[in-house]
Parts: sequence; C-alpha cells; structure tokens
Amino acid sequence: MKRSPLQMTQDRRLRLIGLRLLLIIIVVGLWGIGSLGAPAFILPSPRRVFGVWTQLVVTPGFWADFGITFYRIAMGFIFATVVGVVLGLLLGASRTLGDFFQPLLVVINTVSSSIWAIFALIWFGLSNWSTIFVVFMTAMPLILTNVWQGTSTVNRDFIELAQTFRMSRLQVLLKIYLPTILPQFFAGARLAFGFGARVSIVAEALGASSGIGYRLRQAADLVQTDQVFAWTLTLVILMIFIEAVLLKPLETHLFAWRKPRPA
Repeated sequence: MKRSPLQMTQDRRLRLIGLRLLLIIIVVGLWGIGSLGAPAFILPSPRRVFGVWTQLVVTPGFWADFGITFYRIAMGFIFATVVGVVLGLLLGASRTLGDFFQPLLVVINTVSSSIWAIFALIWFGLSNWSTIFVVFMTAMPLILTNVWQGTSTVNRDFIELAQTFRMSRLQVLLKIYLPTILPQFFAGARLAFGFGARVSIVAEALGASSGIGYRLRQAADLVQTDQVFAWTLTLVILMIFIEAVLLKPLETHLFAWRKPRPA
C-alpha cells in the first residue's frame, strides 16, 4: 500500500527525533564515562551538573540572568535585521553604492567579535548596550550580505513586466524583491542569530554585571566547574528552544510554497 505524503513526513520527523535522542544519549554517556576518572573541578558528572542546574532554576536570580541575556540578544538581532535588510536592499539596488561600500563590509567582516566586545566596553561601559552592540556588529554583516546577494537573483524580466503594468516601487519591492530575497534573508538571519547568541556570552563575560556570560565568568573564577556546565546547559537549551519552537516552524510556514505538491 502506497504511503501518503503526510505519513511519509511524519515518519521522517519521528526518525529525526529518534536520531537526535540517540545522539544525546551517546554524548551524555561518553561524558559520564569520561567523568569517572576525573576530579569534579575538572569534569563533573552529568548527574552532578543536572543537580546543580535544577538548584539554579528555582532561584529568582537564574530567571533574571536568563531574561536579561535573552533581551540583549533579541535587541541586537532586531537592530541588525532592520539595518541589514535596508542596507542590503540599497546596495543591491544600486551597483555604484555596492561597489563603493563593499570594501567597508569586508573590513567589518574581518574584525573579530572579541575586538567589538573590547570597543563596546570602552564606549558603553558595563551596560546592556555593550552586549547589544556586539550582537549587532556580529549579526548585521551576515544579514546584509545575504540580502545583498538575494537582490542579485531577482529576475529582471519580472521587474520590466512590473514596470509595464505601472506598478509602484513599493509594489515591486513587496511583490518581486521580497519573495526573492526571503530565503536568503532567512538563512542569513538564522546564522546571524546563532552567532549573535554565542558572542553575547563573550560580551557579557567581558563587560556586564549580569546575564549568563557574567555568571559563567563568575563560576570559572571560583573554579565552580559544575556551575559553568550548568550555565552552558542553559544557553544550549535556550538555543534549541528558539531553533525548534520559533525559527524552524517559521521557516516551514514561510516557505511552504516551495515544497513540491504531490501529483
């Protein structure tokens, strides 16, 4: 009996979940074996780390640090998205502007996030803006580049046809440019969000008095390795949640039209 596309999709989803659960079991198992012959301050066991994590979760300070880190990442990403999309469209629409600003974009991409964190500490001090700035400077070039490249794939025949029908520039942007650049933008945005979340920890460790990165540095200074692992686990859970609950479903919804329909 031939299986329906819905059943095949469900089977692939169950298989993917099973493979990922198996990967988690293997990683935790290897971690547990490695911790058997190591001191707790070098490599704490999974049970010890999970116990510390459950103790952290019930404290009010945990959720305050969790929330402020998420806020900094989100604000930096939002600013990066707005600036990256606008500049990407401008550079893609004008070859002169693109040629003029391309060297500057190359320079920005070559500057390490750690260097941006140092500049942020000098300019903004121990404030939220330090981390927001580092996330912005890490994510914005990725989004800008992807949007810029996306504009180059717009079919010029469609633009000429739109001009024939006397469509306004806004209509051309919404009806032709936006659907074309959306896949490239979303790919760049997902990558930028992941990079931004990681560099936010570095920024908080260097120039913040709260947040996950600050707690990681504090635990490392006190050689509380189990807490270092527990806060790292928190960041991993946050990224998995955003990827599985927000980004992946949004991508599936936005690009459902790209999937081939069954005959």
